[in-house]
Amino acid sequence: MITHLKSGIGCILCVLSVLVCLPVAADGDAGKYPPFQPLVDAAKPGTVLMPEPGIYSGPVVIDKPLTVDGQDRVTIDAGGKGSVIYLDTDSAAVRNLHLTNSGESHNDIDSGIQVRGNFNIIKDNTIDNCLFGIDLQQSENNILRRNRISSKPFDLGVRGDSIRLWYSFNNKVTDNVITGSRDMVVWYSKDNLIARNTASGGRYALHFMYSKANHVEDNNYTDNSVGIFLMYSDDVVVRNNTISRAVGATGMGIGSKESSGLVIEDNRLLNNATGIYLDVSPYQPDTTNRITNNLIAYNGIGIEFHNDWTGNVITDNRFHDNLTQVAVRGGGGATRNDWHGNTWDDYTGFDRDRDGTGDTPYESYAYADRLWMDVSLAQFFMGSPMLEVLDFLERLAPFSPPQLLLRDAAPRLPAAGDKIELTARQVTQ
Repeated sequence: MITHLKSGIGCILCVLSVLVCLPVAADGDAGKYPPFQPLVDAAKPGTVLMPEPGIYSGPVVIDKPLTVDGQDRVTIDAGGKGSVIYLDTDSAAVRNLHLTNSGESHNDIDSGIQVRGNFNIIKDNTIDNCLFGIDLQQSENNILRRNRISSKPFDLGVRGDSIRLWYSFNNKVTDNVITGSRDMVVWYSKDNLIARNTASGGRYALHFMYSKANHVEDNNYTDNSVGIFLMYSDDVVVRNNTISRAVGATGMGIGSKESSGLVIEDNRLLNNATGIYLDVSPYQPDTTNRITNNLIAYNGIGIEFHNDWTGNVITDNRFHDNLTQVAVRGGGGATRNDWHGNTWDDYTGFDRDRDGTGDTPYESYAYADRLWMDVSLAQFFMGSPMLEVLDFLERLAPFSPPQLLLRDAAPRLPAAGDKIELTARQVTQ
């Protein structure tokens, strides 16, 4: 009997020793997946690596020109540590992969993919539960196309950025779908194309810092805190984008701070707290920002100036059904800018010769509604019956001359049958 007891205890100890020696899965089940790195190490430069379908563990370092094609049947799980893929080479391609479960370090920029090279192609990947999506540093002539990116389910301010360009030139960021990330940021970067992307549920859909000569075209940004913001960034073209429902205390469609040589044209700015915000822009002497042919509709404020500034040419835009067409902070006006040929839905003049241009200028004055422009706490009452009554009384019998905000010498009238057609989703919350 004692012999059997010793034998049983020995078996139990053996089982326990085996269990102790088994690998422990990090952050779930990632530890039990076969590692992906040996496949990369065994592949020859210039070849196509098409792994067997399944789930593999990361992180992975790609340091040679190699095409990795997951055929939409391969997942790489970083196990909650570091970046899923670190791409440290030129002329590689990463496509059709599911990349997930990066680490949580902002200092290390834990990402779905970190790129440190040139002429790489990153396309058709799904990147989720990764702090940052795709991070480029000192990388040129890369293509980021048709990736689906979302961050970790953290509070908005501590999520990572969906796509991050730092000191990176001539890259093409196109056709990506971004949900629930913090920002897309472009820092110290030049000559990049950012086109046909969609972003929702973030803070800044696109944020420039000290970056110039970039093109932003045909993007759709909705339900973010801010659509596009340009800080200290010159010669940027912002064309044919749709930006809607950027609401809240700091909500704006397109914002600019100390940026010069901007072209903002053919955009649709719909149902934002502020359509366009200008803070000391243009900043460089003898430069001009051109704001032309935009639809600015259903916003709290159509265009807001941080102060009485100059140098903007604002022509051929359509201002439709904004609560306030133009606002100027700090007690000044916007008369030092060039206003010409805009369509204003509150224009009260006529077009007797039917040439499409109003017979009299469009002029906007600040009466009692000036109060909320100058006293921030009074903004709570913007559009309230109280301020509307005060405004009506001051227009009826002003106690002092009102402030002229702007004068459009040749306002356009809508053509016969011209109407703004928008979907309910674009204009409603």
